[in-house]
Amino acid sequence: MINDKSSIMRDVLLAFLREEGLETPLLQYRIVQSWPEVMGETISRYTRQVFVRDGKLQVQLTSPSLRQNLLMEHKRIAQKLNEHVGSFVISDVCFF
Repeated sequence: MINDKSSIMRDVLLAFLREEGLETPLLQYRIVQSWPEVMGETISRYTRQVFVRDGKLQVQLTSPSLRQNLLMEHKRIAQKLNEHVGSFVISDVCFF
């Protein structure tokens, strides 16, 4: 019974967010907030800025060698982040 109520509430809330145009900004916020959890403490230590622009996650890194390594995995990282939030939010990850 509780699962039915929470499922109904989730569906109503998602419908409201979608109707009000708030679903995408909320999902983008969740992607940005999930960066440290998904990528881990070591990579997060070298991360300065994380934000979404034009459907792509923009990540500023302080280590050129880390940036080069992550560039090779950018599509896989985008997929991993999308899976973490349970929705297709970003098409790519760009490092600068």
